[in-house]
Amino acid sequence: MVARSSTDIFLFGGFHLDRCGDALSRRDERGVYTPLTMGSRALEILGVLVERPGELVSRGEIIAAVWPGTTVEDSNLNVQIAALRRALDEGQTERSCIQTVPGRGYRFTAPVTRVAADVASLPPSGVLSLPDKPSLAVMAFQNMSGDPEQEYFADGVVEEIITALSRIRWLFVIARNSSFSYKGQAIDVKQVGRELGVRYVLEGAVRKAGGRVRISAQLIDAYNGAHLWADRFDGLLEDIFELQDQVAVTVAGVIEPTLEAAEIRRSADRPTNDLTALDLYLRALPDLDAFEKNGLLRALDLLGQAIERDPHYVWRSPWRPIVT
Repeated sequence: MVARSSTDIFLFGGFHLDRCGDALSRRDERGVYTPLTMGSRALEILGVLVERPGELVSRGEIIAAVWPGTTVEDSNLNVQIAALRRALDEGQTERSCIQTVPGRGYRFTAPVTRVAADVASLPPSGVLSLPDKPSLAVMAFQNMSGDPEQEYFADGVVEEIITALSRIRWLFVIARNSSFSYKGQAIDVKQVGRELGVRYVLEGAVRKAGGRVRISAQLIDAYNGAHLWADRFDGLLEDIFELQDQVAVTVAGVIEPTLEAAEIRRSADRPTNDLTALDLYLRALPDLDAFEKNGLLRALDLLGQAIERDPHYVWRSPWRPIVT
């Protein structure tokens, strides 16, 4: 059996492989991951291949990893590879991501992203999906100084920002190790949101010139790619840690109300799918307008029933404040 660790999570071509939990999931058009039924041997083989993307992995290496100390026929491996291709290549028009090198072995051709995550923080299914509460990933800031030695400073800024934002109780901030798995890559914010299961992404950059440093940051809605907030911070490098603290506190102070406003707008723009809840609300309006005690009590009862039907329903009209 192949050893497991808390970092055995791989993302490729719309799939999420959790080697620790022996689970494979596929992402649908909504960005939600759905578990796939797959045998343990097939998952073991897939794990061996995705750990070495683009490399030729011999049949002997795969058999030794999946069936250690056991003599098996080559046909067993062929059957498992066929099962993997059926699952991974369904609906694909291009060639399989598992390439056969005749007489030698196999090569996994799809781009693979390895995500470091604490298994204990994942849901029971091991599937990452958008949570109900506001969620944020702070990406590694770009070092724009042209000096590789300043990389530590950019990373330190991110570390402090994550720590500060984690103190906001209603906000879920993903672990540094997971967001830093994208470091050095040209990222698609929407893809990051789907793969890490977050609604918002914070990006930034650090530029050093002489004894001064400029740090820029921007907050993006990962669902639609909209920019919610952006700012820059200038300071001296005489006290690096003080500047990191200043940036972290400022960013946290600005982001919290920005996210609150974004959540309010998101809720206000979301119609209910429950016609009964809508009917209950509309029935309450005349009593609300009358502003008479018994009528208000009837209206509150109707609104309470509407909330029970759809706790997230928010209705807005051009002449009436939001009622939830």
